[in-house]
Amino acid sequence: PHGIRLEGDLTLGGLFPVHARGAAGTPCGGVKKEKGIQRLEAMLYALDRVNGDPRVLPNLTLGARILDTCSRDTYALEQALAFVRRLLPPAEGEGRCLDGSLPARGAPERLVGVIGASASSVSIMVANVLRLFA
Repeated sequence: PHGIRLEGDLTLGGLFPVHARGAAGTPCGGVKKEKGIQRLEAMLYALDRVNGDPRVLPNLTLGARILDTCSRDTYALEQALAFVRRLLPPAEGEGRCLDGSLPARGAPERLVGVIGASASSVSIMVANVLRLFA
């Protein structure tokens, strides 16, 4: 629920602490303006600049899937798994609807890299998970 998706030929992932750590029982708390929102806006600005200049990546656009870590390492790891789920095609028989049909699901994303997370300990955990899926 805490994410932004921009369409593009290639997708860059982003993991930013947009929200603070939540109270017990909730993953996310209040908005973090400096360390969260500003980093998110910086990535969106960079994507706008790259996509707006046809000399930089001719005939390609960069998209994004930006997820909120909520300043919590375990939540960031869960969010990293969201990247992995979008890379994999659905397994046969997975996620059938009540009428027996397959749910609508888009093509796997072409995730080419992930920016973040804010803390190196979180980045190491996320990198270890993503490395398993190249």
